Amino acid sequence: MEISEVVKKQRDYFNTNQTKDVNFRLQCLKTLKQNILKYQSEIFSALKTDLGKSETESYMSEVGMVLNELSHTIKHLKSWAKPQRVKTPISNPGAKSFISYEPFGVTLVIAPWNYPFLLSLDPLIASVSAGNCVVLKPSKEAPHVGKIMQKIIEKTFAPEHAYVVLGSSHANQVILEQKYDYIFFTGGKKVGKMVASKAMETLTPVSLELGGKSPCIVDKTCNLKLSAKRIAFGKFLNCGQTCIAPDYCLVDASIKQDFVELIKAEIVNMYTTNALSNNDYGKIINKSQFDWLVSLIDTGKVVYGGKYDETKLKIEPTVLDNVKLTDSVMQDEIFGPILPIISYNSLDEAINIIKTYPKPLALYLFSNSKKLQNYILSQISFGGGCINDTIMHIANIYLPFGGVGDSGMGKYHGKQSFLTFSNAKSIIKKFNWIDLPLRYQPYNKFKDKLIKTFMK
Repeated sequence: MEISEVVKKQRDYFNTNQTKDVNFRLQCLKTLKQNILKYQSEIFSALKTDLGKSETESYMSEVGMVLNELSHTIKHLKSWAKPQRVKTPISNPGAKSFISYEPFGVTLVIAPWNYPFLLSLDPLIASVSAGNCVVLKPSKEAPHVGKIMQKIIEKTFAPEHAYVVLGSSHANQVILEQKYDYIFFTGGKKVGKMVASKAMETLTPVSLELGGKSPCIVDKTCNLKLSAKRIAFGKFLNCGQTCIAPDYCLVDASIKQDFVELIKAEIVNMYTTNALSNNDYGKIINKSQFDWLVSLIDTGKVVYGGKYDETKLKIEPTVLDNVKLTDSVMQDEIFGPILPIISYNSLDEAINIIKTYPKPLALYLFSNSKKLQNYILSQISFGGGCINDTIMHIANIYLPFGGVGDSGMGKYHGKQSFLTFSNAKSIIKKFNWIDLPLRYQPYNKFKDKLIKTFMK
């Protein structure tokens, strides 16, 4: 079916008002959950083929998170969808005020390859929960996941309600020629700019979930061994192909050498001394990304790892020490299993380094000093993050997730997902039993005095 025909059918279907029925939305979400559970083994197999993910990692970082989002949404949707009563000021007597949430209409979700199941289904769930129709475009780089998602969605929704478009990256450009009522994009900055530009042409609201160089500050007051463990987890999960992975570490010079030794030990504990042969350690998505990552490995600065297997598209967890801001590894988001370490002598030095880059999607701070924690939070702008951990803020469904500045715009997860895909209609309902004459002409000094009393 041509994409123009898909969008037209979805718009016609949306105009029947079927998707505005909250009970209908709930039934769709429940059926989606049942089908995900039914085809779990095929989802795991697809993630293993496309990204080399183990079943445990696939459940923990993709399937389980989608199921959690579904369960939370199903539990709370009716309360979210109710009109929200708000206060009415004294300047508006004889009235009540409320916010009514309505769906936008036909929405477009463009998803990336690094967490292809999670980052496709989460926004789809959000859009459906708000009462929209959805066109979903998964990444061509994860074709096996794309096919199983298409199968699940076809068994859950009518095509005029939710439709999956598989195909090349060129398909994104064709898809974007259509008029949507909301666009949700997750991916790189370059394509994000194209999406925003296309959305601007038709005045379509858009969410952009991008990325950037997310810093990790390691202060001398932290629990160093535990910090190294949590940083290694966050950095090398999914082979570093995570938009909120710690991109580089800024470590207090007085503890830097101890930190290097501890993180090396944690890599061995997690992945053994031969990660390239570890079946639970994933692979790089494709050859071009693999080649680019290999080019970032400065062998003179490798203190751990550095080996790779081109036939398997695998790169060892790699740690680089004594890194300079001018090094190639510090020029762009790494998006791979390479961790640069930079030492600092003062906190302001570390802050200045972070501020040389655009606002990051995430920031991680390891410190037991509350004063230092508050100082960092007040000095640096970022999308979200953790104190004394990495990655885990994404697992709290009550925390809105998203970027700021170059790392994105718009938030989602939990109730925020529903709000993102809803138009909040603000309504004031007036009663007829009172009608104060203050606002009507002719004006006089008495009216002027009363207006100023009410409105100040």
